[in-house]
Amino acid sequence: MLNIHQKFCRETFYDGQLVDFEPVYQTNFNFAYDVMDVIANKEPDRRAMLWCDDKGHERTFSFKDFERLSNQAANMFTDMGIKRGDTVVLVLKRHYQFWIAVLGLHKIGAVAIPATNLLTKKDFVYRFNAAHVKGIICTTDGETLAHAEASIPECPTVTVKMSVKGAVDGWSDFDALLPKYSTKLERVETRATDAMLLYFTSGTTGMPKMVWHDHTYPLGHIVTAKYWHNVVPDGLHLTISDSGWMKCMWGKLYGQWFMEAGIFVCDFDKFTPAQLLPLFAKYKITTFCAPPTMYRFFIKEDLNKYDLSSITYATTAGEPLNPEVYSQFLKSTGLKLMEGFGQTETTLTLFNPIGTTPKPGSMGIPSPAYHMDIIDHAGKRVAPGTVGEIVLRTDKGKPCGMFDGYYENPELTKTVWCDDIYHTGDTAWYDEDGYFWYVGRTDDIIKSSGYRIGPFEIESVIMEHPCCLECAITGTPDPIRGQVVKATIVLAKGYEPSDELKKEIQTYVKKQTAPYKYPRVVEFVDELPKTISGKIRRTEIRGNEKKN
Repeated sequence: MLNIHQKFCRETFYDGQLVDFEPVYQTNFNFAYDVMDVIANKEPDRRAMLWCDDKGHERTFSFKDFERLSNQAANMFTDMGIKRGDTVVLVLKRHYQFWIAVLGLHKIGAVAIPATNLLTKKDFVYRFNAAHVKGIICTTDGETLAHAEASIPECPTVTVKMSVKGAVDGWSDFDALLPKYSTKLERVETRATDAMLLYFTSGTTGMPKMVWHDHTYPLGHIVTAKYWHNVVPDGLHLTISDSGWMKCMWGKLYGQWFMEAGIFVCDFDKFTPAQLLPLFAKYKITTFCAPPTMYRFFIKEDLNKYDLSSITYATTAGEPLNPEVYSQFLKSTGLKLMEGFGQTETTLTLFNPIGTTPKPGSMGIPSPAYHMDIIDHAGKRVAPGTVGEIVLRTDKGKPCGMFDGYYENPELTKTVWCDDIYHTGDTAWYDEDGYFWYVGRTDDIIKSSGYRIGPFEIESVIMEHPCCLECAITGTPDPIRGQVVKATIVLAKGYEPSDELKKEIQTYVKKQTAPYKYPRVVEFVDELPKTISGKIRRTEIRGNEKKN
């Protein structure tokens, strides 16, 4: 064990808790060279990844394997004309080729743009042109490559096309070409402040924004892996995410490898609890992170049928955690879910640290890597118990892990980040112990008869009712109250929509929280509208209200 992460940070503790975190790095820091290759040369056989798919194939990659393969990828990309600063889209699902490609791009200073396989032609056209994309590396699974190919005539900057898991006419075969290139590579000089990653956010309004991060971004995830995920060397960590989402970078790459741990990757098209749950015992997965949605599906299963004893720690993020989900998972497994919070624009900003007892439903306390606050409309810090907007203060400099702005759009950047304050757009309140409690997006707040009502509290109450699988709370226009609370509900198996069930839900909410918060309107639907990343689109629900 090298404890390589300690070389890149200074940590201060008080009563056993991390209270200050300061990254330390050279001006030419590059994760692929300075972390991956260093581990590879000192402990070449150390396991970096255990990969499997739903067809029974398995592969184990050492750190040395990734050094060799990423060197080959870097040489291949260079030979194809990709150079420092060029942007390359990666649509590779959970294929192990993603990690080879992204490390190879890091080594030559090119900018990786991970993307989901759910994109259509229209999505590709926008992304290719907005980011001046030079190349694309795409899976042949499904229809994604066909959509990408259809977009090329409208995207003149795209000159490099590579396919993975199969040869396609007009596309270079990544898997066939890679072994032909040298495993040796002279270090390409890059700067820590160079662009490294670019993500298109899946916002609920407008076209996706382009969030770009520099080479210091991985340093921010030391806190993620060590003090939230509780990843340890020689452990095996699983985060539920494919490579197209930023959550992959949180849980399937930087922080875990800083900790010299193995990453578990299951290359399934779609996870279901019955497929996933047996894998914990089979592969001895030690730490686990998933969004609350996945845990909601877990607790609908009979967890007693599965051996989850290998899991020593479980975390959750991506959306607010309902207390009922926390309680049911604890009852079934004995594991306390440790919630965290962050955005595409940041790394982990709020969390329940290791060694602490979580407050179910709270996002936790501010990460020592960030200066977090909650402010009112005048920009002043609110008192405990008062709802305000979560902001990040940058008067002492931009933290490692925070974005550099919206790509080629300084005016858009200024709308959220000015006067050394970054506005997250999320509202919360904090208690006397400094724990943050989520309320909702700033545009999700419901104003009814003078009351300000946050959707999450009501959603959490309804989620406790056995009839509810998923729920979204929004405001709907009312001529007397201005707005009233509306609940849009997806029912669990065994329940059918009825007026009696609506009344039962309304009565349940009245008994569990302040009566003025109960949903005066209840609608049952087969599914909730969601963003491409799976988050509920309350904007669309509200928009449908206006149309009707």
